[in-house]
Amino acid sequence: MREVAVVTGGARGIGRGCAHALAERGHDLVLVDLLVAEMERTRGELESMGARVLTFEADVADHARAKEIAAAVEREWGRCDALVNNAGKSNPRTILDCTEEEFDRTIAINLKSCFNYIQAFVPLMRKGGGGRIVSMSSLNAHTGGVTSAVSKFAYASAKAGILGMTRALAKELGPEIAVNAVCPGVIETEIGNVLTRSRGAELAKKIALQRVGKPQDVARTVAFLATDQSSFITGQHIIVDGFQWEI
Repeated sequence: MREVAVVTGGARGIGRGCAHALAERGHDLVLVDLLVAEMERTRGELESMGARVLTFEADVADHARAKEIAAAVEREWGRCDALVNNAGKSNPRTILDCTEEEFDRTIAINLKSCFNYIQAFVPLMRKGGGGRIVSMSSLNAHTGGVTSAVSKFAYASAKAGILGMTRALAKELGPEIAVNAVCPGVIETEIGNVLTRSRGAELAKKIALQRVGKPQDVARTVAFLATDQSSFITGQHIIVDGFQWEI
């Protein structure tokens, strides 16, 4: 029987890359996103690869909706083997410019969403004998920002919170469920294209591999952590940035 992976923010960018990488490894996919048209495009791509796909329109900050989706996946397929908490949103605001609403929304989308989907899917994972959780943090969690040009204190705070959550839940959920995180650097995505188009060459000079990353660079790492190939890894975070030695 094919394993099932849930990917939040799976419509495009890194999430779409993760879905493709998992489909290549024989997983069926559950995609969660607000971008319905792009999610349906990705569904078609995955189905052409032989994967079964369920799609759910959802705001990942909605706790009740996460529970509804987990119940629907249990009814349809009866299992969840991997959860990829990929959905996120940046917020380039300084401490004095950021409103309380913007701060709360940034934390809700990037950090609370991980709580929502982990709490919703852990019971289903346990019913199946275990599973793997991979949450998308960021190089921002370590540096405060992947470039010095823009303040992202709210985003960096949320992504750092994911690292603490990952370590705590690895202790709580082991040995049944492994919990890890991935920290991308500068990646060429729909969200990051403004930066990579305007400053890509400049940023590449500060990266040991002399290029900015692509979604598949992150996706391959996520797929490794989401399968039993990484069976003795939990509570860890892997930085995928080509070694960005200067910010």
